[in-house]
Amino acid sequence: MELFDVFSISLVVISIFGAINYHLLKLPSTIGLLVISLITSLAVMAIDSIAPSLGLGNVVREAIGGIDFYETLMTVFLSFLLFAGAMHVDLEELLKRKAAIALMASLGVMISTLVAGYGFHLITGEAILTAMVFGALISPTDPVAVMGLLKTVKVPKSLEVKIGGESLFNDGIGIVVFATLVAIAYPESGSQLDTTVSGISLFLVHEAGGGAVLGLITGWVAYKALKSIDEYVLEVIITLALVAGTYSLASALHASGPIAVVMAGLLIGNHGVRFGMSKKTREHVHSFWHLLDEVLNALLFTFIGFEVLVMDIQPEYLIAGALTIPIVLVGRAMAVAVPLRLILFRQTFTKGAIPVMTWGGLRGGISVALALSLPDSPDKDMIVVATYVAVVFSVLVQGLSVKWVIQKFVKA
Repeated sequence: MELFDVFSISLVVISIFGAINYHLLKLPSTIGLLVISLITSLAVMAIDSIAPSLGLGNVVREAIGGIDFYETLMTVFLSFLLFAGAMHVDLEELLKRKAAIALMASLGVMISTLVAGYGFHLITGEAILTAMVFGALISPTDPVAVMGLLKTVKVPKSLEVKIGGESLFNDGIGIVVFATLVAIAYPESGSQLDTTVSGISLFLVHEAGGGAVLGLITGWVAYKALKSIDEYVLEVIITLALVAGTYSLASALHASGPIAVVMAGLLIGNHGVRFGMSKKTREHVHSFWHLLDEVLNALLFTFIGFEVLVMDIQPEYLIAGALTIPIVLVGRAMAVAVPLRLILFRQTFTKGAIPVMTWGGLRGGISVALALSLPDSPDKDMIVVATYVAVVFSVLVQGLSVKWVIQKFVKA
């Protein structure tokens, strides 16, 4: 099946699923699409088991298998989704809480990796390094899922900035930690990473620091171009070019693409919008990026629902995933509580911040994509299924109940 055919069918599917959700389920858009695609996937599996001669399962699996989920998300969707999310973050408010966000996005990811990884090791008996790889891929909160969540619930501004800001940065840090652990745990993968302490430290600085600097440079160049032009169509194209060019350049320079586009998005969404665009341009730029964000989100969560069709699902893998859920939540709670307690002597934080940020720290497509990108090995299928179970629980259960958590702990 040609790429255009896959894209065309995907748009038709999300249109139908979106209409079903709007009229029947009335769930938040992304969650509704995930639920319907999961139900559809289970229905296909049931029909395939009852009437295998129809070959329905094979047809759908072939179509889904033709989509490289890792490449689609990490090299196509992610850059645009991160930029769209970063554009709507108030930089002034973010800087006021930079210490908390920086600690949660760095130290918090490390803590969560250790807790989730060690817990996975105890549950499954996997080698400790392999288990830590799982800990790394499940630790970052997914900015796509989190930013989508923030559109559906009302939280205090200070807490919203912490949740959104952390999710935008911790995925970049998490991906770097994941790549480091994969190089150590899977030496046969051919990674050129120097796994000495100095080599890993240099890699982390180069990826994270290099990505931040690159994003500021490309963002500033784009800002100057936007400021010199008053033609909204061209200015929208410039923002598109900024995202695609920055992400590609980061990859070529071995810097963090996610961090780079987040920094560029923060610059354009604040300084660029305020000083580099006319009112008409601002309206068109925001409308364009809002639409693109919604379309890509819809495609992504529909793909996640259909990924179950191409997984090797065994009962023991499902049990491992279910047992991992509370461990991942404990790791998340510690990843939030420790950084916030460390800065408590300098500033206060919103009532209920720890439970809300723990329960509202959703996992999403990034974790699934990282799991699917692992080198082929005997433990890959278990990690993929366990990750999928944790992600589905996070989006469906946590995503749908976080409003109750906010009402209980923040508004009580």
